[in-house]
Amino acid sequence: MITIPQEGARMGVAVDELDALNAPAEDLTALKQLVYRHRIVVLKNQHLTPGEYVAFGRRLGEVETYYQPMYHHPEHKEIFVSSNVKEDGQQVGVPQTGKFWHHDYSFMPRPFGLTLIYPQVVPEHNRGTYFIDMARAYEKLPEELKTEIKNTRSENSVRRYFKIRPSDVYRPIVEILAEIEEETPASRHPTVFTHPVTGESVLYLSQAITCGLEDESGNPLREGLLEELFDAVGQSDPTCQHENVHLQRFDKGDMLIWDNRALVHRALHTVKPEPTVSFRVTVHDEFEFYPGIG
Repeated sequence: MITIPQEGARMGVAVDELDALNAPAEDLTALKQLVYRHRIVVLKNQHLTPGEYVAFGRRLGEVETYYQPMYHHPEHKEIFVSSNVKEDGQQVGVPQTGKFWHHDYSFMPRPFGLTLIYPQVVPEHNRGTYFIDMARAYEKLPEELKTEIKNTRSENSVRRYFKIRPSDVYRPIVEILAEIEEETPASRHPTVFTHPVTGESVLYLSQAITCGLEDESGNPLREGLLEELFDAVGQSDPTCQHENVHLQRFDKGDMLIWDNRALVHRALHTVKPEPTVSFRVTVHDEFEFYPGIG
């Protein structure tokens, strides 16, 4: 396993010569430590079948299957498929995913620690994913904002960016909304929690999923506070040029592994999208998502 710095980047490191299926356990432990320390690891020159990709995910921890079947790979439900390329005239997975700042699964009671993305069809011109390190962003917050959100909770819900399913066509919207609330009621997590590996304080907010802030008694915090926080960390910048934003590019054969605790991310999409297909596997590592999650 060879580690290659990403010169001039805000975060991330590349790793080459890792045999995903046969590397010894100590190499995989070291790989995860690189993820926690550098936030993003780009595994170079990977050539895995879908089944092998899932097997690699299981070597890193407990693989989580996404709760909505329309995202599933047809042969391996553990793989979440983002694709605008049809196969035999049929849509596989869902196109145009992730066009907003989010953590994966933050709307669930038990989010996972590691996200793996394995691009299958890579755009020629516009390729990459935007990231913000929310631990470093928290460090730079004004002290008055840190004080205001101390010992508070964020409310996280999928309702704002829920994608309508084929089975929802012709259904009354009120029924769909009620079903969303029943299947995925909002989850509450600490607004700031301690990273279980690095010990850093992580600001756990995302523009797509976080819909409110409340104190320890469940009372809403002041109006406008959430928007101030999004502005301060860079999630409100439509240009993605804020100093906290990192664009991670990739090539065919790359696999991205990132720290889903500390990073929010959004996909790089353009008005005229190029053909693109990505596979995602998500993994619970051996640590609690945050201390005391239950």
